[in-house]
Amino acid sequence: MYGSFPDAKDRKLVQIVDAAFAEAKRRSGDWLVCRAGCTQCCIGVFEINQLDARRLRRGLAGLSQRAPRRAEAIVKRAREAVARLSSTFPGNAATGVLDESLEVSERFAEFANDEPCPVMDPETGRCELYESRPMTCRVFGPPVRSENGLGTCELCYHGASDAQIAACEMNPDPDDLELSLLKQLEKGTGKHGNTIIAFCLASDAER
Repeated sequence: MYGSFPDAKDRKLVQIVDAAFAEAKRRSGDWLVCRAGCTQCCIGVFEINQLDARRLRRGLAGLSQRAPRRAEAIVKRAREAVARLSSTFPGNAATGVLDESLEVSERFAEFANDEPCPVMDPETGRCELYESRPMTCRVFGPPVRSENGLGTCELCYHGASDAQIAACEMNPDPDDLELSLLKQLEKGTGKHGNTIIAFCLASDAER
């Protein structure tokens, strides 16, 4: 389906990011309160790239083989979300690709902030595709640097000083492996641009 895309390198990327999270968690101790069933990071849409989308679709395909009813429930929730969000989607609602203009990016900041992730089991609060979750999910919680400084989950690091938070900083992909893999995937598939999880999983395409 994806030609000569290097799956081994993508698995390596996931391992690097997960190892960085584990180290940040070790340094954070009790300040990092992330746990199974906490849904703080599962409410509100966020952008995912084509690598994230690929992993999610492959994860869903695997779940369809192991537990078809659970997979069907994810697709149902995704399609319901698409139906709710299409009229105000800041991009192409037919393809699910987000517009990259500055104006639309600003609109996206206020878009669907109360929308639950369709991959989250509404009864348990657990992620149904945890092993295939996007990079944003894998790094959420510990301090991660962006153009706005160090960002953390608002539930974490209560009582920690700025210096203590900085000491827990997570550098998830120091060699920019994700960017090189993303470029290779987009070149091989011809698919470009970011989307959101609901649009990614609502279609039968690629499963």
